[in-house]
Amino acid sequence: MNDIIILLEGIERHFKIGAETIKALRGVDLKIYKNEYVALMGPSGSGKSTLMNILGCLDTPSGGKYVLNGIDVSKMDDNELAEIRNKQIGFVFQTFNLLPRSTSLDNVILPLIYSGIKKEERIKKATKALDDVGLLNRITHKPNELSGGQRQRVAIARALVNNPSIILADEPTGNLDSKTSVEIMGLFDAIHQKGNTVIIVTHEEDIAKYAHRIIRLRDGVVESDEINKEPRTV
Repeated sequence: MNDIIILLEGIERHFKIGAETIKALRGVDLKIYKNEYVALMGPSGSGKSTLMNILGCLDTPSGGKYVLNGIDVSKMDDNELAEIRNKQIGFVFQTFNLLPRSTSLDNVILPLIYSGIKKEERIKKATKALDDVGLLNRITHKPNELSGGQRQRVAIARALVNNPSIILADEPTGNLDSKTSVEIMGLFDAIHQKGNTVIIVTHEEDIAKYAHRIIRLRDGVVESDEINKEPRTV
């Protein structure tokens, strides 16, 4: 039981649009264990983005229970959720979400500013994170001086810098060509091997096949949850 990092019980998420109530999630039960590598899949409208927002503490469920690393986050307010997000979850987005006028180093330092870590330590940690993703030689470059793959590496370094329990990646190769996508998936593989729990949200079968477990959503419920016996390697 101690190895469960994410526990969802009967998670519901409803949205009101005018007089209509949209049921995006209809009672999702899920357990994800420490150091798992999971792909979350589903067609448009399946509820996977809503579920990702709840997993990432960007949204709260309408009903049910969410326990993250032993902490019940289902009833937390925005400030409490922000603190949990910063400490427990590293986000990687399809669009990179980098500050355009900041260097790679400053982009990676950003999450550490909210952690109250001293400046020298912040620079040291951020430099190491960039080294870990193979970008030490691009430390002073701004996003417009980097390729798409390099930008995503900066984003991954930023996600790793706080040493989070979970890396949550939303369509992380969606804006990349196939060669660069393979390189980025190799990086996620290495992150997983170092002991991180990795959750990748994707609609691409090719990308999902790198994960060791594939969870498929349809119409707001888990349609299937299977171990991938032969995950792709880079």
